[in-house]
Amino acid sequence: MRPTLLAVPNVSAGCDQAAVAAISFAYREAGAAVLDESSDCDHDRSVHTLAAAQGSLAEAVAAGAKVAIKSIDLTQNQGVHPHVGALDVAPIVFISSKDRGAACAEALRLASILGDRLEIPVFLYGILRAGRSRASLRSGGVAQLSTSVENGELIPDFGPARVDSRVGATLVAARPPLVAFNLVLADQATLADAKRVASEIREGGSRGLPGCRALGLELVKANKIQISVNLEDYERAGIGDLHAAVSEVLPVAEGELIGLAPSAAIAEIPEQLAMPGFDPVRRSIEGSLRLHAENI
Repeated sequence: MRPTLLAVPNVSAGCDQAAVAAISFAYREAGAAVLDESSDCDHDRSVHTLAAAQGSLAEAVAAGAKVAIKSIDLTQNQGVHPHVGALDVAPIVFISSKDRGAACAEALRLASILGDRLEIPVFLYGILRAGRSRASLRSGGVAQLSTSVENGELIPDFGPARVDSRVGATLVAARPPLVAFNLVLADQATLADAKRVASEIREGGSRGLPGCRALGLELVKANKIQISVNLEDYERAGIGDLHAAVSEVLPVAEGELIGLAPSAAIAEIPEQLAMPGFDPVRRSIEGSLRLHAENI
């Protein structure tokens, strides 16, 4: 039996809900179950969590990518989240370590489809590319990536050796689950506060958490100051550790999980942390897979 894998494609559209809905529909039409959808207009970004068997998932992600590159113009994106592509990142996620090989094979298949069929320049990261990080590829945005490719400093792993300013590039990886979590700070916090604390708590910072990637952001439309975090090793540094590290120096108003997370990670959310509208079963990978079992 082919293993069930997840994909977490991130597209650079969060305000145009018609475009996001069309992309989501394309994923479903191509055979993936859409376990979760999250959009944010300040980030101008949407995150889908998909599930399908190995051999089917890459085609489903590519179907959404085809719609994304037709409906998203990166030159119009004003979001605060770093990005380099209409389909910005598309990791294939293995739930169990025994499925790591299957995820790597599916990710490479996806990269090939995106590059050869859709002519999107694709850059591998993580375990598929000697640990190369998303941040290193996103540094300087689409313009810098395009210049680096034009100068021969960077060569796409798949697809054309050029970066269109409207479509950009896609970053592809195979990885275990991570936890994408935002902390909204209390009203008195400033953007400078958020950036300072983000730099302190990210891995390598003065109070660095292992596997923590953090940004301090201002959400103008939502009128919020936010610390946006990826916890890439939640077993070593989880949501409770993150909340403790930030709340030591800044008051936290509420938390927000982006996408899904393992139930073990969700269990560590502190009771005192407000999570408006949060359903721990539906937002866990295990619970969501159970709820969508008949569609996978």
